[in-house]
Amino acid sequence: MRTYAIIPAGGKGKRSGTKIPKQYLKINGKELIVYTLEVFQKNKLVDEIIIPAEPQYHKKLKKLVKKYKLSKVTSIVEGGRKRQDSVYNALCSFPTPSPDDLITVHDAARPLLPQNVLTSVLITAKKKGNAVVCIKAKDTLVKGKQKVEEYLNRDEVYYVQTPQVFRYKDLKKALDEAYKENYYGTDESMLANRIEIKVNIVEGSVFNFKVTSKDDIEMIRKLLRNKHHTERSFYE
Repeated sequence: MRTYAIIPAGGKGKRSGTKIPKQYLKINGKELIVYTLEVFQKNKLVDEIIIPAEPQYHKKLKKLVKKYKLSKVTSIVEGGRKRQDSVYNALCSFPTPSPDDLITVHDAARPLLPQNVLTSVLITAKKKGNAVVCIKAKDTLVKGKQKVEEYLNRDEVYYVQTPQVFRYKDLKKALDEAYKENYYGTDESMLANRIEIKVNIVEGSVFNFKVTSKDDIEMIRKLLRNKHHTERSFYE
């Protein structure tokens, strides 16, 4: 059994308001996606990394892989129109996959994934077949449009993050079934749930947020400003 990490990097980052996709923004001298890739490079449970990305960025990614000695990156494939398409392209690029190989999918724009969270989700998936990183809701949650219509029980609500880890055979089946019905989910756990796979929850981290808006970019700059502090606090 091998463990593959798929890091979709095909997003255009429109919500961030940047001229280039946010995953290629330089944050304190280093591209955002490099911080993310380094987390997986350093984890002993990860064997290989595959990056689905737009062809115009393949050359740049290859340079970054070489510059930062990201030896676990074994393949850069063409990204799809949507995240789901990118993940599928990556899966289809595997030459000889084993049904029980673990596939972990992680957003390129979540650079502060703690090592202990990554290790925990991989160990859980190895034991139980799958695992998804989530954080428990802390705030009061309401449902409605312009007015409050209903209060939700936050004890039963989680914010879903990544990584999301599944056996190759299960993730491939979930994707194949989705395409048969022309269905697009927001993440892999939703696709797995559609084919009645019970998804296991692993506790995540508030630091593992997705850089989406201008405020997120400013926050990540501040968090990564002190490189020594960052590596000691988040990556160990």
